[in-house]
Amino acid sequence: MSLIIEVNHLSKKFGDILAVNDLSFTVNQGDIYGFLGQNGAGKSTTIRMLLTLIHPTAGNIKLFGKDLSANRSAILQQVGAVIEKPDLYKYLSAYDNLSIFAKMSGIKVTRQLLMQQLQMVGLEDRAKDTVRTFSQGMKQRLGIAVALVHNPALIILDEPTNGLDPQGIADIRNLILRLSKEMGKTVLISSHLLSEIELIATRMIILHKGKKMVEGNVATLLDPAHTLIEIETLDNTTAKHLLAQSQWAAFVQPGNQLQLMMDKIKVPQLINFLVSGGVQLLSVNSSHSLENYFLSLTTQSGNVDAFAN
Repeated sequence: MSLIIEVNHLSKKFGDILAVNDLSFTVNQGDIYGFLGQNGAGKSTTIRMLLTLIHPTAGNIKLFGKDLSANRSAILQQVGAVIEKPDLYKYLSAYDNLSIFAKMSGIKVTRQLLMQQLQMVGLEDRAKDTVRTFSQGMKQRLGIAVALVHNPALIILDEPTNGLDPQGIADIRNLILRLSKEMGKTVLISSHLLSEIELIATRMIILHKGKKMVEGNVATLLDPAHTLIEIETLDNTTAKHLLAQSQWAAFVQPGNQLQLMMDKIKVPQLINFLVSGGVQLLSVNSSHSLENYFLSLTTQSGNVDAFAN
């Protein structure tokens, strides 16, 4: 499987602020690659460097096996992108918008092809309607059609579901899955909606303060070994003290609640340990999701190596 994106030791400084710090990651052909992080984590800065909108302070980017800085024009012809809200001509129709952007890309297209693009994003029935009458979800879908008009191999979407209602989010999700499964596109998607990334991504990276916390296959990272166990007792303070002096200390999560990130199969041993120590249990609950995993990495500075692949 060929590499579509190779980022090596990438850094970006804005004055004294280090927005991206020695970042390295890869995106394989056919991936739906989740690009995750809190506000200020460096996601948008990295995406803008991938699109040559800003220049790195240090490091190297390769797209399709070629150095981006040396082959900018040829590489970007194979890339389509939507950065936050798409920039569209709101007083023109969806069809005219798509036609104009196709011409700006230097592409000769037929009406049939443009209508096929609109059909792909579910807007063929609104082809003649002006963009100002569209919902935000429809504008996002038209923006993706614009990004796809030159048939790129790589699609980069920065927060494509921002401001959308549940139906709009579902529409974008289904469209991304179609791009990957039916059209063979490689998709890099930045999003705050972790539950959505969990539904569609094959691989992902989590950034925190400009640094990579973890990267890998979603199925591997979200395995039962990384289950969040939440325990309620009659005396959590005593229970925490007991755990802190034991082999379980490495799994205890920071915060007021009594939580451990651990392999689910070890829960019976944990319960036996607490009960034998005189702790009176009220409840033991387990949950496993990308949101829990994300928070476990970004709310503490330790234990990073335990999750890295």
